[in-house]
Amino acid sequence: MAKVYFVVPCYNEEEVLPETIKRLNNKLEKLIQAGKADLESRIIFVDDGSKDKTWQIIENASKKNPYIGGVKLSANRGHQNALLAGLMTAKEKCDCAISLDADLQDDIEVLDQFIDKYNEGCEVVYGVRSSRDKDTAFKRGTAQGYYKFMAMLGVDIVYNHADYRLMGKRALDALAEYKEVNLFLRGIVPLIGFRSDYVYYERNERFAGESKYPLSKMLKFAVDGITSFSVKPLKIISNVGLTICFLSILFFIYTLVSFFAGKSVEGWASEMCSIWFLGGLQMLSIGIVGTYVGKIYSEVKARPRYIIDKTIISNDTDQTVNDSEEKL
Repeated sequence: MAKVYFVVPCYNEEEVLPETIKRLNNKLEKLIQAGKADLESRIIFVDDGSKDKTWQIIENASKKNPYIGGVKLSANRGHQNALLAGLMTAKEKCDCAISLDADLQDDIEVLDQFIDKYNEGCEVVYGVRSSRDKDTAFKRGTAQGYYKFMAMLGVDIVYNHADYRLMGKRALDALAEYKEVNLFLRGIVPLIGFRSDYVYYERNERFAGESKYPLSKMLKFAVDGITSFSVKPLKIISNVGLTICFLSILFFIYTLVSFFAGKSVEGWASEMCSIWFLGGLQMLSIGIVGTYVGKIYSEVKARPRYIIDKTIISNDTDQTVNDSEEKL
């Protein structure tokens, strides 16, 4: 039987967390009873610098239940860093780790399938949404468009997959070798390789609370994914620049021919349109280049991606609490 660790990033999840703890604990007990998970399996909740009672709930639950553990970050570092912190904490203790969200939208009834595929030899198992019927038309269209756009840019990303996945110990060890500060795990994990498979599921409605990913954060996350794994936007700028130069030459020739033919008409409309168009294009190009330069700036500073304030992990018989100042 495998030692399975569930890794659950949390940020201001006090409304949904008691129910999440209850359901995941019941599911883990069923997996243990079915012989699919070892008694040393655990559920690790990662508090990403929450401002509500999230950590207090985790701490209280861990005192009553040895299956519940927690990792408290010293400050809010974002979902991807919180998830990485949990995975790296679990890495030395488990045979495989399954990451999932705290809002109960990921269907925990398919966890058996993840473990079955791991037992069949898969190091990575991706949870993939079978449909997006429950999404709004806007969210469905933008999400599917984003995955297609990423594929067009040459990014190896699993379609309709978020961060619901299983990673075996070998995959976790390989993930630890990736040191970039600008994390986009959906793009990094497929680069690891190893044998992989998919589990399809229907995504549920959020049980309680509000989404921690408003449109602004979703857009930032999308930009991070694109600029972290593809330089094609820079190539597109070069190609657009060359195209405009070529069109400018043709327009210049047309202007000369019109002038000598006596057909030129004085006016400012075409001139203003050209100025505004080229000015906007230049500003857009500078912005794209600036985004890449900013990422280089973040990487070369090599600051810690997260700092762990507290860790609560229980062993077979005793529950131990270790305060630490771990950095990665």
